[in-house]
Amino acid sequence: MTATPTVLSARALLLDMDGTLVNSDAVVERCWLRWAAGHGLDPDQVMRVVHGRQGYASMALLLPDRPMAENHADNARMLAEETADMDGVVPVPGAAAFLDALITGGLPHALVTSADVPLSTGRMAAAGLPYPTVRVTAENVGASKPDPEGFLKGAAELGVDPADCVVFEDSGAGIAAGLAAGMRVVGIGPRAAEYGPTVQVDDLTSVRVEAAADGEILLHVG
Repeated sequence: MTATPTVLSARALLLDMDGTLVNSDAVVERCWLRWAAGHGLDPDQVMRVVHGRQGYASMALLLPDRPMAENHADNARMLAEETADMDGVVPVPGAAAFLDALITGGLPHALVTSADVPLSTGRMAAAGLPYPTVRVTAENVGASKPDPEGFLKGAAELGVDPADCVVFEDSGAGIAAGLAAGMRVVGIGPRAAEYGPTVQVDDLTSVRVEAAADGEILLHVG
């Protein structure tokens, strides 16, 4: 028996990148496992923390006694490493068709990512995906996810009330940020299921976008 899709209505969509539109797990693991080894940290613990957050925020959780200035310096080096390594970066299934539906339909959407501009443009290009015109990157926020600042800025950029936005996210930090912003969250991938999104799917092949009356977006999820 086929399950009936969940239907969500919105006026704008806010899209995370890594794990949501782009599968960059191979690069993330290579870079962060090297970092973990260099600091004598348990690799499994490191990988449980890093998804969704800016690097300096992950480092602050993993090395709580280290000065934040060192975390920011390390984060800059990590971003450069990740930007130079696109091996294995691929689109999440369904991402190309999903973005195409948003673009061709003229439906309001924004990228809200913990990556900076060089890393986000590089990964979207490596995955063969269009880079959204409206985006909130690491350079635009003072606080990392799970703080809701990025999603609230994305809603403001689009001129849409937060309650009328739907977030697409894969990580615990990102899902928490979307919910804290007062938004509904579509969880993408197996990582998302344990963090309490509004609804969860394996990938974007399970999401259909429809333009409705009065600028409303209907999302058929599942």
